[in-house]
Amino acid sequence: MRNKAFALLIPAAVLLSACTTVEPVIKDNGPRTASCAEGGPDSVAQQFYDLRVAQPTQGLPDSSTLAKYRPYLSDHLYQTLLAANGNTKNGAWRNGDLFSSLAQGPTVASVADASTIPNSDAHNIPLRVDLSRDGKQWQDEVLMIREGTCWVVDDIRYAANWSHPGSGTLGQTLEHEKK
Repeated sequence: MRNKAFALLIPAAVLLSACTTVEPVIKDNGPRTASCAEGGPDSVAQQFYDLRVAQPTQGLPDSSTLAKYRPYLSDHLYQTLLAANGNTKNGAWRNGDLFSSLAQGPTVASVADASTIPNSDAHNIPLRVDLSRDGKQWQDEVLMIREGTCWVVDDIRYAANWSHPGSGTLGQTLEHEKK
């Protein structure tokens, strides 16, 4: 009798284990093809914004500026920015800061701490960025993704109350410009 009960438990255990298998919602973003900045998502994002504040640029960054940004940008965003450099369209966003909601760009940037993110296995993390310039304060959101072992900027959401010359995100702005 005991063997029969045990024999019935084995298939039930197998069925239950199949029900508890968890598939990740986000697949691996793949390996990194370039060097990267050291640190977690918030640290890398802060390093990127520190560089932007120290060396501000207006419009689409040229190839030498993009080379400075390369360790902080995802492969996809970097390639999209390179392709946009070859585009002959002259969108209104080319005269303003492409990486923030305010056309003049920030003079101060502070990225939110990612330690409040509960899932340490996450492959993408949106972080709030407090930005300011000449008394104006606003928040944007930077999407950090993991490429291999590196955290990199993959997109920026323009979240301020004033309209950006492009679209709702950096990626949408660049995509719109391709058409």
